[in-house]
Amino acid sequence: MSDKNTSSTKVVKPAKTRDDRLKAALKANLARRKAQARARAASDVDDDKKRDK
Repeated sequence: MSDKNTSSTKVVKPAKTRDDRLKAALKANLARRKAQARARAASDVDDDKKRDK
């Protein structure tokens, strides 16, 4: 009986781990893109200040 319980959880677990990996990758990509956008916006502001002087 214990074999049935472990085999059924093994079937469900890989899908869950895949979802967790995808969720983590999406979160990391979004954070990286936001950081890039912030850096670009900051450099644009710096460039504008240099041009004004």
